[in-house]
Amino acid sequence: MSDATSPQSSRRSFLKAGLGTMAAMAAAAGVLEPLRHLERGVSLGEFLQQHYKRLSPELLAEVMQRIEQQIGKRYGAKVSVNDYKPMDGVEFGYALNLSRCNGSRRCVSACVQENNQSRDPEMQYIKVLDMPSGSMDMEKGDLHYDHDTVPQEGKFYLPVQCQQCANPPCTKVCPVEATWPEKDGIVVIDYNWCIGCRYCMAACPYEARRFNFAEPKIDAEEINPNMGYLSNRVRPAGVVEKCHFCLHRTREGKYPACMEACPTGARIFGNVLDPDSEISYILKNKRVYILKEDAGTVPRFFYYFDA
Repeated sequence: MSDATSPQSSRRSFLKAGLGTMAAMAAAAGVLEPLRHLERGVSLGEFLQQHYKRLSPELLAEVMQRIEQQIGKRYGAKVSVNDYKPMDGVEFGYALNLSRCNGSRRCVSACVQENNQSRDPEMQYIKVLDMPSGSMDMEKGDLHYDHDTVPQEGKFYLPVQCQQCANPPCTKVCPVEATWPEKDGIVVIDYNWCIGCRYCMAACPYEARRFNFAEPKIDAEEINPNMGYLSNRVRPAGVVEKCHFCLHRTREGKYPACMEACPTGARIFGNVLDPDSEISYILKNKRVYILKEDAGTVPRFFYYFDA
């Protein structure tokens, strides 16, 4: 692997080279000022910050304290940012019973609230598709359905979010290795290392990644103060974000917010390495469906029907 794509290389070199090229192009078009503004958009400490994997515990503690101060100043909320590590002997899996999902989208709202996603416009990690019975073709789903009541006759509902793939194409295309899978199966993003190129978005067959075009808009009273460095801390503008199985909760033995909010019990989450877990039972005894299996991504998110 070349130095330009290694997490051990300096991102400063990558960014400086990229900004230099952009500046030269912009000069020809007479639009240098926006680039100068972009360069001023981060503090020196952020610009010089190392990749998450290279941060010592002491440096990481300093970084998290700086982020707490930044969020507090920007949003007027007192928050706590922590680093939640994967547990040994745990590999997370998620199963969704499509016979039970009623399309209420309560999972979407719970995810937005839990993960400090922008409210205006609202950032959503979960999309729920209104599907015609008998088809699992996502292209036939209606994302913007507006029924007075759900579920509708002749329909079922297909929630789609990050599948936490064992063979994730998104991580392979990142030029600075800002995203990677951890040992518990969760694909994470170092928001301070992400350069916003959006290659990962293009590579994801599930359209599960979102780009933060602007500074997130969240009222102070709506901020979830319990934040994880690799999960639900308020993200800066210009980075990619996505579902992370609420790792700040699940790595502490809790359920994801979307599962707790489900009114029908359609969502099942747990450790696939535990033979006695409910998720293991489902994988052994139900006929599960893998979304876009032919893509070869090997998801850790599974779908099934009661029948």
